[in-house]
Amino acid sequence: MNLDLDVLAIAGVLAQHMGQLHAYEHLIVYALAFGPFIVLGIVVWFVRRRDLAEEAAEAAAAEPDDSVSSTHPRAT
Repeated sequence: MNLDLDVLAIAGVLAQHMGQLHAYEHLIVYALAFGPFIVLGIVVWFVRRRDLAEEAAEAAAAEPDDSVSSTHPRAT
């Protein structure tokens, strides 16, 4: 238990020693913290969109073509 308190004390002293972060350092910290999740979300969005387009194309190819041809009209 004493070791945990020592680690916390050292972390507190180091944080105070380093001082306040500059604006660009805040930006770097936020980019490192949240950037991978944003990139993952974008990748998931693009892959999902591609998969939905492929499913729609497969469904359209599987449907029979009921359109009337101009050379062979349907008999009424």
